[in-house]
Amino acid sequence: MASRARTSERRAEALSRERIIGAAVELLDAAGEGGLTFRALTERLATGPGAIYWHVANKSDLLDAATDAVVAAALAEGPAGPPKSPQEGIRAIALGLFDAIDAHPWLATQLAVQLSRGPSRPVAPRILESIGRQVSALGVPVSGRFTAASALMHHILGAAGQNAVNGLAAGPGADRAEVLDAASRAWKELDPDAYPFIRSVADRMRVHDDREEFLAGITLILAGIAAVHPRTG
Repeated sequence: MASRARTSERRAEALSRERIIGAAVELLDAAGEGGLTFRALTERLATGPGAIYWHVANKSDLLDAATDAVVAAALAEGPAGPPKSPQEGIRAIALGLFDAIDAHPWLATQLAVQLSRGPSRPVAPRILESIGRQVSALGVPVSGRFTAASALMHHILGAAGQNAVNGLAAGPGADRAEVLDAASRAWKELDPDAYPFIRSVADRMRVHDDREEFLAGITLILAGIAAVHPRTG
């Protein structure tokens, strides 16, 4: 009996939490949340469920850990060396998260789930801290930092999440140009009296670049921050 216990402990030690999270991310990338089961995970890692439960309590714990790991990696990546300006730093953070959510579409849902559980979960403070440091470097006074950083975070996660959802809705192998062309034509057929604005931007919607529009939103928010909190001295 003691020998079996020692064997289980050795297996648990050999199977690190990092390996489990890495395998979980691979399963999520391949088949979404539905594809992440402990049976699939044990098969991928060639181990028993007991060794996995040694490191994670349940599927919810595993999803949280996978989400945090991907976000941490996205925030750690970026151009070599410190940003030349806070604006550049914010754009680097924004693009890192945009690309991470684009590469891992399941991440959009998990980020929303974590944020809905409250600000004490690990991901929200990690993202807000990264953005907030750059907002502080912009010279925004303490009284305005939460609003400025929150506006940036909500744009980043909202726009990136919507982009991921659009990709999932279109389906694998969908031709983006065809999808946008069909949507553009549908917009042009709307009642001109009820939807004058939608009809006026229908052509732009057909040819827009998601990444460029995402960054344009960041530029607008930064311009607003600068207008409300101009640097002095």
